[in-house]
Amino acid sequence: MSTLHQAPTGATSSTHPAEVLLRAEGLSRHYGRGKDSYLAVDGLDLTLHRGELFGLLGTNGAGKTSTLEVLEGLARPTSGSVHVFGHDPYRERRAVRPRQGLMLQTGGFPADLTALEALTMWSRTLSTPRPVLDVLADVDLTDRASTRISSLSGGEVRRLDLASAIAGDPELLFLDEPTTGLDPESRARAWELIASLKQRGTTIVLTTHYLEEAETLADRLAIMHRGRIVREGTVAEVVDGHAARIRVTLPADAPALPVLHGQANRSTSGRLEVTTPSLTSDLHALLTWARAARIELTGLDARAASLESVFLEIAGSSNLVEGRS
Repeated sequence: MSTLHQAPTGATSSTHPAEVLLRAEGLSRHYGRGKDSYLAVDGLDLTLHRGELFGLLGTNGAGKTSTLEVLEGLARPTSGSVHVFGHDPYRERRAVRPRQGLMLQTGGFPADLTALEALTMWSRTLSTPRPVLDVLADVDLTDRASTRISSLSGGEVRRLDLASAIAGDPELLFLDEPTTGLDPESRARAWELIASLKQRGTTIVLTTHYLEEAETLADRLAIMHRGRIVREGTVAEVVDGHAARIRVTLPADAPALPVLHGQANRSTSGRLEVTTPSLTSDLHALLTWARAARIELTGLDARAASLESVFLEIAGSSNLVEGRS
């Protein structure tokens, strides 16, 4: 993707500048009434600083989409408050909308328009649009400018959605699953573009079900579960204190295990799983024990704590796809 134009005067690439761009306090959102009511977001507090990229992750049905719609100003909260640039994004939409860009999970361009026509039409609704051809170049769609949307691939349509989100040179950018449908090469290029946007001072809220994407791009992130934020901070802070894991199959005649820091669970089939706060020490102890006992360790798998392991522990399953709440 092409290099973005230079940042305006005053833009900063600092990871945690003092200025607060977005603040949510006690944010709640209900659906329905009476016995059929559903609490999708439950007293959420969130602060976003200028120039940072914040990842918002959610387990299945966590309320992530419901939260995002309120932060974007597309819906009002049931209770609590949200301020973006010091304004209520729903009630004072005119003050907020020109300064933000939205990339929703699905776009809505007419299929019979070309990519150039669609982006040109969209740019005419913006207060400070960038040159359309420059924006198409940013998302690698220059050679597809004259192609009708109906003939674009799913990944190309997604890149056009991204182009519309950055066409107004927003200060605050919401990216809702921006790389869904992209091939690995296009996803890597999208990451480069998103990183360059942050570098030039754009503040970004990113939702994604690709945990590697959040680990790679986010300065800070939060994991939502059942309407609440249950983990928040840098990736290192979120992972800190979470146990590592060792898995291995032992022969039936293996002697008693050595003393380990972690908790060992050994099944009747010989499968051993160790959950440990000290991966290096316990792995060394197991290898030393196996060598002394002349035991062959098969299927050995040792993994440090990761964002994925934290997420899966919170989710209680391997399903990383969030349903709309």
